[in-house]
Amino acid sequence: MRSTPITAVSLFRAVMTAAEWRCQCTGACGQTHAKSDGRCPREHDGYVGKNSGPVRLTAAPPDPLTNDLQAAALPAGELRAWCPTCLTTARTRAHKTRAAGTPSPEGLFDL
Repeated sequence: MRSTPITAVSLFRAVMTAAEWRCQCTGACGQTHAKSDGRCPREHDGYVGKNSGPVRLTAAPPDPLTNDLQAAALPAGELRAWCPTCLTTARTRAHKTRAAGTPSPEGLFDL
């Protein structure tokens, strides 16, 4: 039996079953995941190494910039399984990319 969160168990199970209980990151985190056919190899309740605890996947939107309120309203079919490492790194990269593409307010009205 696999571990589940305390709430939204049916939603969590639907997302994890669709993902076959494996992280669905295909490179948003910056890794090519080349050794695992382009998809993160981490599995729910699996271990990364001897000195780490079990991996607990999270059901989250494919777009790491989706805010929490919007994410909470999404149905299971619009969520993906993410390992904590891929999700955190994907969010950081997305925020940096967005910040780099946003013009600075000082230069907006220069003539």
